[in-house]
Amino acid sequence: MKQLIECVPNFSEGRDMTAIKQITDVIETVEGVKLLDVDPGKATNRTVVTFVGEPERVVEAAFLAIQKACEVIDMSKHSGEHPRMGATDVCPLIPIANISMEETADWARRLGERVGRELNLPVYLYEAAATQPERKNLATIRAGEYEGLPEKLANPDWKPDFGPATFNAKSGATVIGARDFLIAYNVNLNTTSVRRANSVAFDVREKGRTLNDPATGKPLKDAIGEPLRQPGILKGVKAIGWYIEEYGIAQISMNITDINATPLHLAFEECCKSADRRGMRVTGSELVGLVPLNVVLEAGKYFLKKQRRSAGVSESELIKIAVKSMGLDELTPFDPQRKIIEYNLEAGNPANAQKLIRKDLVAFAAETAAESPAPGGGSVSAYVGALGVSLATMVANLSSHKRGWDERWEEFSDAAERGQRLKDALIRAVDEDTEAFNSIMAAFGLPKGTPEEKAARAAAIQAATRRAIEVPFRVAQLSLESFSVIREMVEKGNPNSVTDAGTGALCARAAVHGACLNVKVNATGLDDKAYAAQVVAESERMHQEADKLEKEILTIVHSKI
Repeated sequence: MKQLIECVPNFSEGRDMTAIKQITDVIETVEGVKLLDVDPGKATNRTVVTFVGEPERVVEAAFLAIQKACEVIDMSKHSGEHPRMGATDVCPLIPIANISMEETADWARRLGERVGRELNLPVYLYEAAATQPERKNLATIRAGEYEGLPEKLANPDWKPDFGPATFNAKSGATVIGARDFLIAYNVNLNTTSVRRANSVAFDVREKGRTLNDPATGKPLKDAIGEPLRQPGILKGVKAIGWYIEEYGIAQISMNITDINATPLHLAFEECCKSADRRGMRVTGSELVGLVPLNVVLEAGKYFLKKQRRSAGVSESELIKIAVKSMGLDELTPFDPQRKIIEYNLEAGNPANAQKLIRKDLVAFAAETAAESPAPGGGSVSAYVGALGVSLATMVANLSSHKRGWDERWEEFSDAAERGQRLKDALIRAVDEDTEAFNSIMAAFGLPKGTPEEKAARAAAIQAATRRAIEVPFRVAQLSLESFSVIREMVEKGNPNSVTDAGTGALCARAAVHGACLNVKVNATGLDDKAYAAQVVAESERMHQEADKLEKEILTIVHSKI
């Protein structure tokens, strides 16, 4: 499986778009690397760039970008709100798929060695790539910033990990490392006061604030002379307050380094609480760079549940709720196709235009009715199954806000979320089934002249056949599982919609039957007869179970009409 890493270098230039474009242009010269986002900030005079690809190619692109930044950025003339120490201030590598943090850290070290050697830059390694425990924290390395580099480099304790221990006035120094996914997130306040913004930042960030002696105003210290601190509320969060002249407001600027401990919506909510206690109001927020889809979906669910509304709605609706609830579009439009990693990766992929699920209803029907054998019964079964559970999900959502049922909203929200999960899996299977069929056709088209070619062709046919069994088998399982949501809505849901849920049962049964037919016919071409017999027997059981469940549900439906 392909290894993927993400690189998110921060360049100390946010105003000269020509210089920024020169840097991003060299990134795009590396084949196999996809530039996901370019996020310049005028007030911070800093641009965050995000690109992704296989490790070797990403590291090559990162080197070229750092090299170009040395050419086009002069740190001796730089000023901005954000802490910085070099033209390429920081360059983290982040494991995305099929690669460990340890492997990613090794790639970071390779990049750091090359930058130090070929570009003659002082390079410090941080986070998972750090060579010393005290260098894991970026803020510790960057203390003193660019202006403090001559003194830092003269200190033997701060000898760079790679490159010379001499001050480079034009390019400064660079920090390279490997870390987990980080969300750069700014919360907007209705104040221009940096001091007040910092008070909120100190409330919420993990390390909190130093404690001062009320009498002298000086920091209190412990037995070994370290400042005493009052911890903040949010784990895995770094934060400072600053003023953004471009927008005329102060912000709390956060790095969320542990999105499991502190989800995005929690960071927003705690800033709101702190600001309110201090007589301020949060007016919105902004994401710098990209964010995983699940982070936004969980935020949408949180705010819906806070309203005591069903969270079992579509992805697009969850994203809309999250954006509006946190004011992510207050300063600039929030484009999910650009800001959400999964959507950004899919954008521009020509294969997506051919997907069945991208077609409208008329086009899907026309494609099914055409001369080609795919899409066929398997894809249609998956789609019918998706429609069946969608009807039950609709009933759950309607029931969650039925007058007089307010106290039952959570029960119906849970059912709707289960329905959405099943619906999404079945929708994906629409294309998966056709792709499985096409892979069988491709395998039969392989050359079969030599004994080696014959063996390779036979193996490919068997692998493709097994996949063509597994996809409809999974469709049958998902459609059978959907009966639990359908029955629950027939029995307990809004009685005005009982026939909608009943129609869902009819669809689910058809989906199970159709998928099982595909399993049986494809099993005849499998050499592994034991496995074939097993899946055919289980298909027959699911077939009979679907008949039984449909009959029971329709009996209830007719009794309520």
